[in-house]
Amino acid sequence: MNPYQIFKYVPLSVLQMLARITARIMMRLPNLSIVRTIKINMALIEPALTAKQKKTVIKDIVRHQCLSSVESIKSWAMPPEWSIEQIREVHNQEILIEGLANPNGMLAIVPHLGTWEMMNAWLNQFGSPTIMYKPVDGRFANEFILQGRARLNATLVPTDGSGVKAVFKTLKRGGFSIILPDHVPEPSGGVVVPFFGVKTLTSTLAPKLASKTKCALVGLSCIRRDDNRGFDIYCYKLDDPALYDRNTEVATHALNIAMQEMIEDQCSHYMWGYRRFKRIPNLGNPYRADSSKLQAFLKSAKDKRYKT
Repeated sequence: MNPYQIFKYVPLSVLQMLARITARIMMRLPNLSIVRTIKINMALIEPALTAKQKKTVIKDIVRHQCLSSVESIKSWAMPPEWSIEQIREVHNQEILIEGLANPNGMLAIVPHLGTWEMMNAWLNQFGSPTIMYKPVDGRFANEFILQGRARLNATLVPTDGSGVKAVFKTLKRGGFSIILPDHVPEPSGGVVVPFFGVKTLTSTLAPKLASKTKCALVGLSCIRRDDNRGFDIYCYKLDDPALYDRNTEVATHALNIAMQEMIEDQCSHYMWGYRRFKRIPNLGNPYRADSSKLQAFLKSAKDKRYKT
């Protein structure tokens, strides 16, 4: 038996309570890798925050990330019907329905925002999407996630050339696919454009697919309700013509702007514990940079931001 299956028998409310306790402990460990990453990300995108404001924001982010982690694990352990039952309200669902009706297919743009895994079962009710999947570290963890996703009405393809071709064919047939485009790509698969005002390497896959297929682009997020009684899904119509520009840099920047607008609605729910800015021009990896070099870069970036 896979040890992760124990999550099937632990109530979600208990897992959420444990997640909140874990978050409080993590906040007492300022040198913890994930906390340090969040601090650096906040310094990069919100340089004007006071020390008190930073502490409050970081505390909220850590709490939400811990909660999203256990909620995702719970969704993989449970049947799809359970995840669907957790969805309380869908905002602007007509945007999704319109996108799915597009004869050129639909590409769902899903940033690492909220508990996106909880949304998968609900979204799979509308058809059989093609989803790119990269194996995670650890045999038990990978098997657990795969069996959770195998229960859904989806086709999993690898994150290589064959997977890209499969997604392209799905869109050309008028089907739909789901992409999380805010990961850090290999240099060959990205361009440097701003994200939250920080120039960084960004994946070009979604913009290239949109340009070639003219598919509909729909932003989706799944956010925990304030009363902790389920989740709400938000649908965003991404129809800026720049998203389809043949200039990949223009289109990729437009996609970053669209994702930023989605994230700003629920900023503390975004996975800021992810090292999104690993490849910054004139700095490199801020998470490994010398402290004095990082501070000098942050000061320079702050000065430039407030001069413009």
